[in-house]
Amino acid sequence: MTQDAYGLDLTTASDDAAASWSRAMADSLEHRLSAAEHVKAALEADPDFVMGLCMRAGMMLQIGSNQVHSKIAETLARAKAHETGATKREQMHVAALELWLAGNQAKACKIWQELLEQWPADILALRLHHNGSFWTGNQDGLRKVPAAVLKALGDDAPTSGFIMGMVAFGLEESGDYAEAETFGRKAVERNENDLWALHAVAHILEMQCRHDEGRTLLNQPYGTWSDRSPFKDHLWWHSALFSLELGDIDRVLELYDREVRVDETGFYLDVQNAASLLMRLVLLGVDVGERWEELADLAESRFSDHVMPFTDAHFMLALVGAGRFEAARGYLASLQAFSRGAGNEVSDVTREHTVPLCEGLLAYGEGCYEDAFGILYGLRDNLSPMGASHAQRDVFQQLMIDAVTRAGKNDTARTLLEERDRLRGGSNWARERLSALPQ
Repeated sequence: MTQDAYGLDLTTASDDAAASWSRAMADSLEHRLSAAEHVKAALEADPDFVMGLCMRAGMMLQIGSNQVHSKIAETLARAKAHETGATKREQMHVAALELWLAGNQAKACKIWQELLEQWPADILALRLHHNGSFWTGNQDGLRKVPAAVLKALGDDAPTSGFIMGMVAFGLEESGDYAEAETFGRKAVERNENDLWALHAVAHILEMQCRHDEGRTLLNQPYGTWSDRSPFKDHLWWHSALFSLELGDIDRVLELYDREVRVDETGFYLDVQNAASLLMRLVLLGVDVGERWEELADLAESRFSDHVMPFTDAHFMLALVGAGRFEAARGYLASLQAFSRGAGNEVSDVTREHTVPLCEGLLAYGEGCYEDAFGILYGLRDNLSPMGASHAQRDVFQQLMIDAVTRAGKNDTARTLLEERDRLRGGSNWARERLSALPQ
């Protein structure tokens, strides 16, 4: 038995394994690619190290694809085989990860929350809980759990800056922008390498239409954060949104091609970023050329890869954007079959939210704008169980407004655009569309 850098017991006799695990945790807090190498080193020092196996499984689960599920199952089986001699805290980690692998991330979050009530210094549990709350639409969990951990540990704890960034994001998603900015700015001041805190501040500026400030915040040379995980590409996506609202289309296209575009891995967050940004451009009347095609090709290769409902909606977006309507109908059929057969939280959300959303997207793509509006309007306040943020889900609100405008229902479009302008404190997108409506 030894301890990690946060004073928590680790079931391993290897000091090297414990040290590597602590380095992995520190690097993962900054989204550094090197975290994976440290996990590898920890398991080379002790192949039966339960927390090392848990961190490896958690990293693979965050890939968001069933293509790695067999490797995750193998890793968790190894952890399970050695958990008898592990601590209660470590056993809870294994149980939570097993639930996540089975498609029950919200249930996993309940275990991590219970764990944090006893061991608030467990920053891995907090990170995994925060991630799970994000992808299951649990706004209370995003805000309250990191706030409780910060209260328990105090502002002087070694991880308090990172926790403040999580508090900031939870407050932002709950609409408390002023308090969120206080925590977010403080977190960034403590550590400019905390990409999650920087991301939280970007969200605050996005939701308040403070686009000039947002563009300045994320004004970095291309290639910045090249040593970070694919999460960095989401910051470039935010940068593109600020430029989009400011009308700098050339900058948006350049950002897409250099930083946002999906690479050969087809990582889920990259898919979301790319499909969402392209559709926003299309809604402004921008010709995006052949950029839809690689996304649509990827979507057609993932017909059975239903792990994250929000990603599934973006695969449908890609197929619709590329005009591949036959493939889109096939994708919808695969979602319907999955929703009936899996019997877990993911399939439930798919049935109740993703399937109807994708039906609306397909109707929009095929020019059935009144039908599309009816579906999307019915879902407008009921998409959070699919996960992600208000800013990410906003593309579906934009499509809803575009659909009702194309359907010729100008009074309804005006009402929705005025509401959007009012709630966001001034939206160029909304005002330009309002001005284009017949008086």
